[in-house]
Amino acid sequence: MDETLLALSLLTITGLTGIGARMLNLHIPMPLLQIAAGATAALAGLRVGLDNNLFLLLFIAPLLFVDAYRIPMREFGELRHIIAAMAIGLVLLSTLAGGYFLHWLLPTVSLAAAFALAGALSPTDAISVSGILRGGRVPPRLLYLLGGEALLNDASGLVCFKFAVAAATTGLFSLKAASANFVWVAAGGVLTGIAIGLLGSKLETYLLRRGYDDPPSHALLALMIPFAVYLAAEYIETSGILAVVAGGMTIRLSGVMNETQIETRMRATAIWDMVSFTLNGLVFLLLGLQLPHLLHEAKRILRSSGDLSLWSVLLAILGLQAVMTLIRLFWVTGSASLRQVVAHFRHRACVLPSWGEKLIMALAGTRGTITLAAILTLPSATDFPQRDLLITLAAGVIISSLLVASLLLPLALRLLPAPSQMSTPQQELDDTRLALVDTALAVLKNETAKSQADPTSSTDSPELAHAVPLLLQEFQELHQTLDGKQPDPGSTRDLSVRNRRAEVAIRLRIIRAQRKTLRDLLHDRNINDETERVLGRQLDVHEQELINEAAALPHA
Repeated sequence: MDETLLALSLLTITGLTGIGARMLNLHIPMPLLQIAAGATAALAGLRVGLDNNLFLLLFIAPLLFVDAYRIPMREFGELRHIIAAMAIGLVLLSTLAGGYFLHWLLPTVSLAAAFALAGALSPTDAISVSGILRGGRVPPRLLYLLGGEALLNDASGLVCFKFAVAAATTGLFSLKAASANFVWVAAGGVLTGIAIGLLGSKLETYLLRRGYDDPPSHALLALMIPFAVYLAAEYIETSGILAVVAGGMTIRLSGVMNETQIETRMRATAIWDMVSFTLNGLVFLLLGLQLPHLLHEAKRILRSSGDLSLWSVLLAILGLQAVMTLIRLFWVTGSASLRQVVAHFRHRACVLPSWGEKLIMALAGTRGTITLAAILTLPSATDFPQRDLLITLAAGVIISSLLVASLLLPLALRLLPAPSQMSTPQQELDDTRLALVDTALAVLKNETAKSQADPTSSTDSPELAHAVPLLLQEFQELHQTLDGKQPDPGSTRDLSVRNRRAEVAIRLRIIRAQRKTLRDLLHDRNINDETERVLGRQLDVHEQELINEAAALPHA
């Protein structure tokens, strides 16, 4: 019963943070707000033990799976070399440079232990930085790059952490063994994810072709895929994190969801949206819940150690944060220069980031859930005497990285060019909508041509002859509304857009009036709940379509 109340309490706090932020109009990134809520709940007496393996399975696996499924594949393919270099090369550089710096600053920390902490700090957290950058005028290419890096650098960071811990506890380290293990962990995880993703896609296609498309069952089974992928990869001692990323991408590329019923796709989208929101909130809430305990341990360490002081620990936290940020800036600048040289010799164009974009990429290296989960898996203080100190330093760097990103990223965004000078996905959306309208017009014109060529055709029923001209007129008006390249883009198009907006507004008023009538009929017992539920759902779908259409209309 206690565990049930604890779970319900955590879910309630997660929901209240989102509502509270909107009601109070707080301009605070949601991750920071949820960490503060967790710390407050811990001070109020809420205690939550954290099993790290269970944490990675229940929270990180599904979050990375859905992020991998939704990442734009075209941009990921274009940026794959840059992402791979950051996910491996930058992680190794951060581990080595960060480890040497910490050992130099705090000689009481052994070099192997310092490498372990730097390895745990090397993976970035895309969830927190996306919440900070959302709504800003950030180039989409930059967001895709940061998201792709965060998806792939977890495995390399955890491998560095694992071998540094082994060296610290046993005093042994083999570069050959570490390299071979890294290849097995990474390649094995990717292949496991691809294999299970393909197997799930084939099974889903088999069931669909035989008519077994039950939306609730398929949505539930899709929810189980990341857990199955992660457990299988961990069972054979490969990277479960890379496996769920590869599995999510494989299922996305298979296109199996496009073959399901519309109800299955809508339910799956709604379920994953809710799961993503809930788990994201719980992750940072759990991080906040650990803070009071970590602070208590930090005080105990300072009292028991004569070599450490509060100022030396704070200096180490801020120093590590500064060094990690400078390493990212150095890597981004150096790799951009190297790409420019290579492109020059190969006579190819090269897109180089501006200084504003380089600064944003450096500041966006926030630490979060993977760092916390890794550092908490350190052996007990008996086998690893510096365990509590490293956990304290890691927690401090996590908080400081979030604070630095929250304070400085909005300022760095001002260094970017004005939105009118930037390429945004909006033009692609508008062009694609226009292409879809052109497709509809082509189909209708083809029906009209068939009707005129053979008036006695069986497909040309009186109902069809009446419907085609009406639909043709509707899509022609929509084409005129969306086409900004027509000869007279001024008053005619503006008038068309305003007329369409007015029509959508009237239709929305009608739907809301109909919904009120439906509730009144149910209240007066003229209809039953089932009738109200069916018709209410139809009105909801229609209203959502109109809201989406209104949002897609150009500004007059």
